[in-house]
Amino acid sequence: MNSYALFAVVILYLALLFLVAHQAEKKKSKIWVNNPYIYALSLAVYCTAWTYYGSIGVAVNDGLDYLPIYVGPIIIIPAWIYINRKIIRIARINKVSSIADFISLRYGNSRSFGAIITLVCIFGIIPYIGLQIKAISETFHLVTKTPISKDLFTDNATYVVVLLALFSSYYGTRYVDASEKRLGIISAVALESFLKLIFLIVLGIFVTFFVFDGFSDIFQKASQFSDFKAKNTFSGLEGSINWIILSLISASAIFLLPRQFHTTIVENRQEKHLKTAIWFFPLYLLIFNVFVFPIAWGGRIIFEGQIVNPEFYSILIPQHFGNQLITVLVFLGGLSSSISMVIISSITLSIMLSNNLIIPYGWLDKFKSDNDIKNTKSITNIRKISIFILIVTAFIFYKFFILQNSLYSVGLISFVVISQLGPSFFGAIFWRRGSYKGAVFGLIGGLIICYFGLIIPQYYFSYNQEFKGFLIEMYDWFSFFNIPYLDSISQIFFWSILINMILFTVISLSQKGDYRERNFAEIYVDVDRYIQNHENAFIWRGKAYVSDIRNILVKFLGEKKTEQAMRIFNLKYNIDTRTETADARFIKFSENLLSGRIGTASAKILIEGVTYEDKISLKEVLEILEESKENISLNKKLTEQSRELRQLSDELSSANENLIFKDKQKDDFLDSVAHELRTPLTAIRSAGEILANDDDIPLDIKREFLNNIITESDRLNEIINDILYLDKLEHGEITLNIKTNDIIETYQKALNPISHLLHQKNIHLSEVNLLTETKFEYDEARLIQVFQNILGNALKFTDVQGTIQAKFQEKDNQLIIRIFNTGKQIPEDDLNLIFDKFYQSRNQNIRKPLGSGLGLAICRKIMQAHKGNISAENNGLGVSFVLKLPLNTQKQQ
Repeated sequence: MNSYALFAVVILYLALLFLVAHQAEKKKSKIWVNNPYIYALSLAVYCTAWTYYGSIGVAVNDGLDYLPIYVGPIIIIPAWIYINRKIIRIARINKVSSIADFISLRYGNSRSFGAIITLVCIFGIIPYIGLQIKAISETFHLVTKTPISKDLFTDNATYVVVLLALFSSYYGTRYVDASEKRLGIISAVALESFLKLIFLIVLGIFVTFFVFDGFSDIFQKASQFSDFKAKNTFSGLEGSINWIILSLISASAIFLLPRQFHTTIVENRQEKHLKTAIWFFPLYLLIFNVFVFPIAWGGRIIFEGQIVNPEFYSILIPQHFGNQLITVLVFLGGLSSSISMVIISSITLSIMLSNNLIIPYGWLDKFKSDNDIKNTKSITNIRKISIFILIVTAFIFYKFFILQNSLYSVGLISFVVISQLGPSFFGAIFWRRGSYKGAVFGLIGGLIICYFGLIIPQYYFSYNQEFKGFLIEMYDWFSFFNIPYLDSISQIFFWSILINMILFTVISLSQKGDYRERNFAEIYVDVDRYIQNHENAFIWRGKAYVSDIRNILVKFLGEKKTEQAMRIFNLKYNIDTRTETADARFIKFSENLLSGRIGTASAKILIEGVTYEDKISLKEVLEILEESKENISLNKKLTEQSRELRQLSDELSSANENLIFKDKQKDDFLDSVAHELRTPLTAIRSAGEILANDDDIPLDIKREFLNNIITESDRLNEIINDILYLDKLEHGEITLNIKTNDIIETYQKALNPISHLLHQKNIHLSEVNLLTETKFEYDEARLIQVFQNILGNALKFTDVQGTIQAKFQEKDNQLIIRIFNTGKQIPEDDLNLIFDKFYQSRNQNIRKPLGSGLGLAICRKIMQAHKGNISAENNGLGVSFVLKLPLNTQKQQ
């Protein structure tokens, strides 16, 4: 493919990434901001050109040694979510923006330790970035079939690197607060992670099913090689031990690589996204490896006898068969792997470089004299220049030091160097006694071993051949340190970590750290206890004025943001705005506000510059912390009690409203009953007076009046009986006469007295019997009373030519009777209230409901006496009343 055409493709691809980043930053919609899959995909920045190309080369040359790079992160995943949840909480409350800030803050917020960690990361990652540039350059020339130029200005890789630097500096420095979430960059990285996986799958399918006839065909042909079996087994004890150690190296890298810390911790928006990442990320790594074997051995079969670099089989195979599309897609996949790593690593290292080296060791005095606008511009420029310097340095490193090295070896050395942060990193969150001196000496001791054991042989030997012989002789003097069964990488990792841990542990135990170290140790180790009131857990004693600290904040945040931040602080702790002196809480709060912009160490230095701090003994620190624990625990209890009291108050308020409503219901009920009693009494009195005072009334009219007196007396008697009966039911004074009865016959007995009225309204009656046996135990008289109340209501509210249907079935050890009618539906708010004895609908406008409202209340009491229940529901064109009787006695057979 023509160089200009491929370069144009690269430009278009970078433009796509720029567009995605721009849209994500601009819209900030839910699909970008709160998407756990974008977060999980961003973690795949772990898969760089080393894994994209290098794994295939390792599979060909060293067999199964390519797997530990993926197996390590997968096996550590259960601990990964627990550890990272803890780190995310620590980072959030302390405005941590890099792994250097995270570790140095724990050990007393030391400026020197932050600088050391930054240098370790820079020297460990610069070759790794150079490795990505090497991959971009070599694959570019491989696709275009052009030689690699030694002249920087004629090498196309130079211009790709410049574009990367521009993209990284633009989107990586949009936020002056380094702890801010870079939505645009993360969205672009997530897209790259998705595309590189898709392109690798496309290549795998092409090789497996188009070049060859499936996995079995490749395996059968590859098994003919004499070394096939040896390269696909662990080669005994030696191979197994080295494989395990390589897995440990990669397991530590998933925590300690600056780019992984940034994507996992700094860019985390919600802790719950970890739950998605815990299965999605391992799945991603597994899919990434599905086609490594067929591509590796397929390439060896195809290029047998030819001298080609197996790391680039993924480019060479489709190119060999003239498939330009897949060749370009694979190149873009490798470009994605490299770009995402370079972007995130350069941004992360630039933050560390500015916050832990440049600013604390050279710019703080300038910041004190400038305003917030100038300071913001200076911080942004420092980071932009840092990104350029880092990427250019990596490019130079690639040109002069790693041009002849394999991708795999360079990547693994970087992993071992970065792993030296492990003891101080994990000690920070799990061991209170870890001290600054122990961490520093342990780190330096491990790095010395790495330097002499890995870096000099790997890079210096390849660059300067004159002293190679002498240095090899010097290394022979230390041959007694060689460990049987371990290769050079595993040995250096073992000795460096061992020395690192020994120095860290011994020095920490022999020398107590100062009060700041122990203070942050307590917060780190027991972060869950302090997360809600972390400023209260910060111990400081001295003299400081709010106005002095405010002046410092204004120089970085500006007047408006400073006022807003202080207002939030005062409201949180109920502090009078006129308070002049600052306490420990405000000191910590102010340091956190500055940390994202200039780093934790520089923030501490600036605040210390306007305060006078008293010395505090370690014993006092522990006593204050213990008291703080008790206060926080008490505060939690008080908060919980306050919440319970608030809930109880809400419940009491609701109950009071309900009582008022019930009281009103009762008044309405008494009015209704009084009306019902008064109506027949009035009719009886009127008829009696007429009969008593008028002797000339015809006999037939006298008879009618006497019949009215009898009817109204019966009605009066019925109302009184209902009231008395309901009262007895409520007080359990009526016992049930439980016998075996036929439920269908019982229903018919209830139906018979009103059947003629139903026929008059032309109401259609039907029954659905789904029972296998119809005999059950219950009080028949009471159940007839229930049926008649329900049927009476149905008759009253069902229109002419309506329907009443009874359905009998047995389900979940219950007899269920559903009586449906096509009458007027019950208002939804009333469905659960119609069985209350004092209830009358809230939804009535003009008419009061017919009757006294006792019938359904009696029904519910009768059903409850049977240990069953009754309910009503609207469905279809009417209302259903559902009766449920438990089958807790033997059915009669």
